[in-house]
Amino acid sequence: MKHQPTRYKLNRLNLALALLPVLLSACAVTAPSPQVDSAVASQWHSTVPAAVKTNATSNTLPHQGSMQALNAWWNNLGDPLLVELINSAQAASPSISAASTRIAQARGAVVAAGAATSPNLGASAAVNRGVSQVGTPVASVAQVGLQASWEIDLWGGNRAAQEAAQARLAGSEAGWHEARVSVAAEVANLYLNLRTCEQLLAVAKDDVASRAESSRLTGLLANAGFSAPAYASLARASAAQGQSMLTMQRTYCDSVVKALVVLTNETEPLLRQKLSKMDLNNGYTATKSITALSDKMQQMQMPAVPAQLLAQRPDVFAAEQEVAAASGDVGSAQAAKYPRLALSGSVAVASARTGGVSTTLNTWSIGPLSLTLPILDGGRSSAALDTAKANYETAVASYRAKVRGAVREVEEALLNIQSTKDRLIDAKISTEGYGAAFAASEARYKSGLGSLSDLEDTRRTALAAKTALLNLEREQSAAWVALYRALGGGWSQDTAKNETNK
Repeated sequence: MKHQPTRYKLNRLNLALALLPVLLSACAVTAPSPQVDSAVASQWHSTVPAAVKTNATSNTLPHQGSMQALNAWWNNLGDPLLVELINSAQAASPSISAASTRIAQARGAVVAAGAATSPNLGASAAVNRGVSQVGTPVASVAQVGLQASWEIDLWGGNRAAQEAAQARLAGSEAGWHEARVSVAAEVANLYLNLRTCEQLLAVAKDDVASRAESSRLTGLLANAGFSAPAYASLARASAAQGQSMLTMQRTYCDSVVKALVVLTNETEPLLRQKLSKMDLNNGYTATKSITALSDKMQQMQMPAVPAQLLAQRPDVFAAEQEVAAASGDVGSAQAAKYPRLALSGSVAVASARTGGVSTTLNTWSIGPLSLTLPILDGGRSSAALDTAKANYETAVASYRAKVRGAVREVEEALLNIQSTKDRLIDAKISTEGYGAAFAASEARYKSGLGSLSDLEDTRRTALAAKTALLNLEREQSAAWVALYRALGGGWSQDTAKNETNK
């Protein structure tokens, strides 16, 4: 009976040790919230274009994140060459390739983080031959075994690290879509610049021809004594000025073509052939008018754009995922300050042969169940926790700034669409009026009833009005591209993973 209290104490101790993982696991780390309020407005304050108000109850973006549907927005312009150039640029884009690499890295981090929450199993094999004691015969020993170890996630630190890695993977996948949208918008803007430049080049050519004809007529009048030599000098100066403007416009067009060559990785001769006429193999003609492209954009159908849809922007979504990842990092850093519990075990089979006698020995063990507690680490774990908390606050601030920037981009795009639409009405009236005035002034001058100075004044005014109209149409098209990009280019987080896995 003297030993019963001791046995009772040992049983209680064994029970406490057995229940220790359960008791400790109830005290999980408390990381900050992985989701924060973005404070996004419920509606836009800028006027939403009529073409955008086609589905006021829609709660999804236009293209559901699909590559095929994403291209459908550009297909609506009726210019297959633009779609072809966008596809070529996306295939050659280093930013998209880098985004794909980041996805692969993030997937590796997810696998590594998941492995930390699971038991680890390893195998070993050894063979040796020798004399273990003096006077004993030579012995051969072969051993094969399995070793297992498992760090029990008491505080949820490993689980928090796994969630952080998963969030960063989702952010990387969204970043891939963001890169694709950016490339598409960049190609579209260059293409629109080129089509505008080509029309301005045509206007400049007509202007040069008109100035040359005026210079010729004025020279004839001056030689016949019906006009002062100063007028002939003025007409020649005007013709030279027009030729200089034509050269400058042609140079700019060439520079845009070269920019498209770099972006799409096309050869310049082939690209110029496609831009100049048509793709004979596919049987389509490229749209060479910025006016036509602008008109088609006005007819495009898009769903309503309530402010909450900004969560569908890939960059906003990626920033939100970084907040979740930073929250997981805080939890992981907190867990590093607490005790760690690990369990190990092994199974082995050994075979020995000594003096012609074979012996087989099977061994196994479970344990030890070890508990380690950090006591002195020079403040390393506290510093790591403070750093993780600071990174979380930075991620929250970055996310909210990204949302505010996205709201601004959409508001500006909507404002510019409406502004250019209103200004185009007046610009067309102005261009028609000044064009008619120039035609009348030119007719009077050719008939000898008008002065050269009046002709040049009306020429400059008419040319400026026509140039302003084309640039305004370009500005309107750019505003639609900006809206496309500001709304995430049709990306959707629901299908992002499916697209990036292809």
